Amino acid sequence: MEAAQPADRVPADPTPPDGQPPVAPTRAAAVPEGEPALVEPAGAAGAPPPDGVAETGERPAPPPAIDTRKSERSPKDMAISLLVLLVPIALLIAFYRGFLGGEQPTTVDPAPAIESARAANAFPVSEPAELDDGWHTVSANFQTAEGGSSLRLGYLTPEGRGAQLVQSSVPPERLLPTELTAEGQPQGQTDLGGRTWQRYTARGNEQALVLLEPNRTVIVVGDARDNELRHLATAIR
Repeated sequence: MEAAQPADRVPADPTPPDGQPPVAPTRAAAVPEGEPALVEPAGAAGAPPPDGVAETGERPAPPPAIDTRKSERSPKDMAISLLVLLVPIALLIAFYRGFLGGEQPTTVDPAPAIESARAANAFPVSEPAELDDGWHTVSANFQTAEGGSSLRLGYLTPEGRGAQLVQSSVPPERLLPTELTAEGQPQGQTDLGGRTWQRYTARGNEQALVLLEPNRTVIVVGDARDNELRHLATAIR
């Protein structure tokens, strides 16, 4: 004897009425009354592909991952990076100063120029004496030109300024405008080492001391301080 069938049970293969096509069972038909129907996810098997996938066969690339880590560098990291850059620079500067003589003036020997001037016998030649080690001879040149000869000795003073000693047989009316420019103007007299010098203005911020003698003109000129120019003029022997 067969078991009794529930009244609301749907046959597995219901037979449609005469003249109607068979109807396939659906998931919705199997869901008990009063319970929500299950919804398949978009990517589940049997679900239709997104728009465009069926046509090209390609799937859109996933969005790039966002790096949520902090991108800004801390002050400590910046200080360390700066220190790494400064250390090699400091070492190079120390090597340049200590071993290559950096910041030391390039000095020259004035003896050959002085000897050439004396050999030419164009004027009495003098040279500074009793200049301490803070004075450096940076240029020395003797030149003979039309109208006379000139000996020029350039110095770097202890304060790092420039001074030049010019001795020449060129007439003063031609020599002074050349060495002091047209802006050079007399500013009075001063006695140095028992001789009377004329004070002049010169180009820019330079000043000059001029000694006029019968056979030569001596000029001490530069942007050095007045006391240094006076010291150089007094040291001429």
